[in-house]
Amino acid sequence: MSPRFDYFVIFAEMRTGSNLLESNLNAFDGLQCHGEAFNPVFIGHPNKTEILGITQAMRDADPERLITTIRDQTKGLGGFRLFHDHDARAIEHCLDDPRCAKVILNRNPSESYVSLKIAQETGQWKLTNVKRRRDAKARFDPTEFEAHVSTLQTFQRKLMTRLQVTGQTGFYIGYEDLNDLDILNGLARFLGCETQLETLETALKIQNPEPLADKVSNFEDMAMALAGEDRFNLTRTPDFEPRRGPMVPKFITGARAPLLFMPVPSGPTSQVAAWLAALDEVAPETLPTQLKQKELRQWMRNTDGHRSFTALRHPVARAHAAFCRRILHPGPDCFDAIRRVMRNFHKLPIPGGGPDESYDRRAHHAAFLAYLEIIKANLRGQTSFRVDPNWATQTAVIQGFGNFRLPDLILREDELDRALPALADRLGYDAPAFSEAEPETPFALAEIYDQVIEKSVADIYQKDYVEFGFGPWA
Repeated sequence: MSPRFDYFVIFAEMRTGSNLLESNLNAFDGLQCHGEAFNPVFIGHPNKTEILGITQAMRDADPERLITTIRDQTKGLGGFRLFHDHDARAIEHCLDDPRCAKVILNRNPSESYVSLKIAQETGQWKLTNVKRRRDAKARFDPTEFEAHVSTLQTFQRKLMTRLQVTGQTGFYIGYEDLNDLDILNGLARFLGCETQLETLETALKIQNPEPLADKVSNFEDMAMALAGEDRFNLTRTPDFEPRRGPMVPKFITGARAPLLFMPVPSGPTSQVAAWLAALDEVAPETLPTQLKQKELRQWMRNTDGHRSFTALRHPVARAHAAFCRRILHPGPDCFDAIRRVMRNFHKLPIPGGGPDESYDRRAHHAAFLAYLEIIKANLRGQTSFRVDPNWATQTAVIQGFGNFRLPDLILREDELDRALPALADRLGYDAPAFSEAEPETPFALAEIYDQVIEKSVADIYQKDYVEFGFGPWA
């Protein structure tokens, strides 16, 4: 048994060489791979009905039981192969278990795609006798290939991120390495196996060793399509914004109405809360909030027909609201420490004691533009203070909601006067009027807005403009 690991998993995909890797690992004394243990169609291999006494029905009812059985009953170190579309419960369990060794197998996506197309055409998924090899050519479909690559990349990002977050490491191996004796011996050492092989002997053969040009019937179409691929992500905008949590304690439920409001900081929170309170004729401060996840889940279980919603604010209006409330005016809502950093280090031109007689409209315009430049640096990881939810992208905030649940409705501030009464009507309520937000002080956004501000905000919050379809604020 390995001193580091109790079992191992090969994270792979179809046509990446996982059968060959399994065969090679099984040649080592002390290692035993049990195939695709969590394939939804079969267990282990297509011709098997069980693994170590665990049937497919038993596995589906309790996936951890099979993992435990492989861990405890395999002679030596046991393992299995996992693909992105296998039992998600098994994937999550293995990823979070530091006693599970992770072997991550990759192959050039174009090669795996063509191999998959040929296997689908010939029906031959493994080759043990070259004389029985079936020939066919793949036909390249650019839309299908894009989906293939997206699936691979999404799963690989998930594996990498989870290993980073949990402080684990995996053994990465490529398709071209599967017949490299030194690398396979290194993999065995990683798994804690003392056996080392002098030669590789496997009954499996590489099925399609020819170059892609000989395996694709419309290779010129494939070459033209892939010529437009951005191999080095030259067009990708780097994203250094941290992932956000769901912020459940900030959620607000109706006093009796089956509504859950999931506010975006620096959005129209107070106006929506006032409307929600008016539904049941209670004071806004009495609405249930500061709930823990367990308490909110209990509310959801006990509240039939509940609906959740959030409200977006235009990025320009939201940035101005955050600036005025959290930075410009000292007081209970101000982030005093960040305000000092912005003034002293980043030279934000605002009065130390707050706006005074000398702070005119022109000064407010200049201060807001300077604030936007600081926030731009902050969202790109270039400042010492936190990326606060009040100026984080609304995209990141709502993605954070998804760690608990996604809202049923994503409304825009300029449609709340129509959308909220319609929502109340569906629940059988006579909807109260919705009051718009009061202008910020000392100057409303309309008094300073121009194309310079619009351009600056659009540059900073391009993600929100694209994701939610915002146009210019004016």
